[in-house]
Amino acid sequence: MKKLPLLPTIIGTGFGSGFWPWGPGTAGALTGMLIWYALSFVHNSTFLFATTLSCIIIFTILGTWATKRLSPFWGSDPKKVVIDEIVGVWIPLLAVPASDIWLALASFVLFRFFDILKPLGIRRLDRHEGAFFVMADDILAGIYSLIIIVVVQWII
Repeated sequence: MKKLPLLPTIIGTGFGSGFWPWGPGTAGALTGMLIWYALSFVHNSTFLFATTLSCIIIFTILGTWATKRLSPFWGSDPKKVVIDEIVGVWIPLLAVPASDIWLALASFVLFRFFDILKPLGIRRLDRHEGAFFVMADDILAGIYSLIIIVVVQWII
């Protein structure tokens, strides 16, 4: 029996948050939000946007790679793999000013709403097989959440 690869496990499980037994997806999204929130105290909004966008791109690639490496051990869309939730929650956070806890929490709630209910084509993406599609449905949930956050900010 092959040994579980360490680096894909660390990345795929969102630094271990995917091992949380009660709602690993929520634990992963919360981990992503907390990482962003911590970064928001050391970066201004412009640099935070650039950092968040870079992380979305890098961790989408790494998450796809990690998921592909872990699928022989845990299946095609394992609950323990939560890097997709981390990337997904970072997407609406692109529009949130640094250290704005209320919009950060709204981003988290909106993302989890779309991620759990999977409306508007998200479920269709979720039904596809392959490591990229594990990431893709959460990316779309993040995009829908981003749109709402931007509209709310525009109205207010």
